[in-house]
Amino acid sequence: MSRFTFAAFLSALALGAASPALAVTEVKEVEVSIDLNAINNPQAATVWGNIASDLQMAIIGRVTDRVDEDGVKISVDINEVELANSFQSAMGIADSKLVGRVNISSETDNTKFSTYDLEVGFDQAYLPVGTDITVLTIESPVYYATMIELFAERVVEKLD
Repeated sequence: MSRFTFAAFLSALALGAASPALAVTEVKEVEVSIDLNAINNPQAATVWGNIASDLQMAIIGRVTDRVDEDGVKISVDINEVELANSFQSAMGIADSKLVGRVNISSETDNTKFSTYDLEVGFDQAYLPVGTDITVLTIESPVYYATMIELFAERVVEKLD
């Protein structure tokens, strides 16, 4: 390698090391909504009764290191019909899903706007070690927590 090429290579490395890390999207607020009265299945409404606050806390737990007053607002509206249908018609627990519309908005940055539908299926989830899937049901606390965690993880992944 010639002296000039080597010097250019070292300069490029120095510039790369000096540049700031990739910017992460900072978050100001997280809001999750669901109309539990729209779920016509009372059993599903009971199982998913705390989904709004639990999902909100799961998302917040993943962004605590990027809270900022000028950050984005994350709004999630859980699809009640899909939730009830998934609860009623799941042929097996692996067929179940959680669906919602996610909206990202910012009061200070015009480039930080997006809306998308997010669907996660139980077949995408990682269960805690030692979970016996042969006795796992859609009413199980492990199932519920796994779906909440998976959905929150996907929301935060899509921020950046």
